[in-house]
Amino acid sequence: MTFTPQGFSIVAALLDKGVRIPNPGSLEIADDVDPGRVSGDRVTIHAGCRIRGAKTVIGAGSTLGAEGPVTIENCQLGRGVELKGGYFAKAVFLDRANMGLAAHVREGSILEEESGGAHCVGLKQTILFPFVTLGSLINFCDCLMSGGTSRSDHSEVGSSYIHFNFTPDGNKTTASLFGDVPRGVMLDQPAIFLGGQGGAVGPVQTGYGTVVAAGSVLRGDVPDDGMLVIPQQAPANTRPVTRHSYRQLPRILERNLTYIASLDALEAWYRGVRRNFFATWELGELVYDGALAAIASGRAERVKRLRALTGNLADSDSGRHELREQVDAVVGCFGAPEVVVPEALAEDLAAARQAGQDYLVAIKALSPQTRQDGVDWLQGLVDERTARAAALVPSLGLFARA
Repeated sequence: MTFTPQGFSIVAALLDKGVRIPNPGSLEIADDVDPGRVSGDRVTIHAGCRIRGAKTVIGAGSTLGAEGPVTIENCQLGRGVELKGGYFAKAVFLDRANMGLAAHVREGSILEEESGGAHCVGLKQTILFPFVTLGSLINFCDCLMSGGTSRSDHSEVGSSYIHFNFTPDGNKTTASLFGDVPRGVMLDQPAIFLGGQGGAVGPVQTGYGTVVAAGSVLRGDVPDDGMLVIPQQAPANTRPVTRHSYRQLPRILERNLTYIASLDALEAWYRGVRRNFFATWELGELVYDGALAAIASGRAERVKRLRALTGNLADSDSGRHELREQVDAVVGCFGAPEVVVPEALAEDLAAARQAGQDYLVAIKALSPQTRQDGVDWLQGLVDERTARAAALVPSLGLFARA
């Protein structure tokens, strides 16, 4: 990226349209930044910020750098977003999302409405549903987290939490689902709490209402809702390291296939439900495009990691051989979904938009039956795709315990 007199003219254009820049001379704005993608309505950019990328979007009421310099590169910010300090690249922040000082948020990440974190939070390929809140000193990459109904009833990750997403032999087929997509989008599920000074060894899945004790490491799934979990400490052990053993291969595959299918379901929700809400506000369609790109990035990352795992498998049994032979067909079961929104859901949301309701209000106003129709639609999409993939490798017996 270069910063030339053209960059200074972009600063001038932002000032002319009403952007508040207390110290214009301190900014670095790359030549490829489009002032037309920055709202002039109550946007504030504080001293020392760097803005890069032709795809960068900054929505009305957003603030950059209130606590320290901010660098953003090809990010899409909705309305009222607060990025207080840190580095942000190829990430999407929906209305009133926020991050504290020294944040580091990278590609494939979406922070939906009113979600965010305190200082020193690292995210990559992470999706936070509305209201999800992260404490300080957290590394939470390769996760999707949902749950909670409002800013006063939200899923939370305690300070000093780590999602362990990289094994000693370089395996990253480790993405975890805290909650799920089909129920999570309805914004009516009990909050999840991951206690501070702890961690989770991906890939794991938890139900809603899960509470994991502080100071512990979650190493297994919590399939039921409403469970208090106090994990046992792993027993002491010393033994030879066996690289690429994948002793829990069926479970690893199930978790990864479910995650990819969940991204497909989330894309269906964005295309079929959320798109029309984005279209009602300035720059909304550009932010929507960014969200779709982030979902696609997440899916590509998960497929890449699944292929890498498969490439490391030895043909020690029929199941592993079968997977190596069928991996192309397996990943071919996933991708941009056909979108057929249940009729009652589409009608209720259209009426909500006509009445001027925003997305969060409209979802919360849905009737129980309409919500269930939406859950069934998305869960059916997840189930159909994972079932097709599992049928291609029958020797592994995937999802047989479900």
